[in-house]
Amino acid sequence: MSHIRDTVPDVRSDETDPVDARLGVRLAELRAERGWSLGELADRSGVSRSTLSRAERAEISPTASLLNRLCAVYGRTMSQLLSEVEAEPEAVVRSAAQPVWQDRTSGFVRRSVSPPHAALRGELVEARLAPGADLAYDRPPVTGLEQHIWILEGALEVTAQDAEHRLDTGDCLRMRVWGPTRFRCADPEGVRYLLAVVRP
Repeated sequence: MSHIRDTVPDVRSDETDPVDARLGVRLAELRAERGWSLGELADRSGVSRSTLSRAERAEISPTASLLNRLCAVYGRTMSQLLSEVEAEPEAVVRSAAQPVWQDRTSGFVRRSVSPPHAALRGELVEARLAPGADLAYDRPPVTGLEQHIWILEGALEVTAQDAEHRLDTGDCLRMRVWGPTRFRCADPEGVRYLLAVVRP
């Protein structure tokens, strides 16, 4: 297959653009995740090996055309790819900046203590369930998602992979989620727990 070369200026500033640097790292990660060599990616994308190599090393600023070709190969929109290379997350998330979401029907309140970010694999959530609340999920958002559930106050019953667990204050359940799960408040005063989520 003949490769189409993108026209990219060879002139670089003395310092690499931070976004280009993060984008280069992400492009290299995507290729490594699939186990492809530069030659294989070149065959799939129609972009020369040298251009791909220079983009991954942030020696060039990728053109929209180049990114469009790579997005097609990796099954992403350009917006998705660029969101994965956002600026580094803020080190401190102030209490007032932690988003709170409430499901009034089920009695579930969720505070995103450490919100998800494209540059991070984990997040922390403070959850509250009202007395009698019963939440059932038919599947995880990501198969194999790692979860750690630490009970701060009250009691919680968790069902996962056909195993039932009763957790009281101070208990912690560690699991990988492959299928349906169920969370039921087992305390007449309600339950408050910390959920740590780690993407595979």
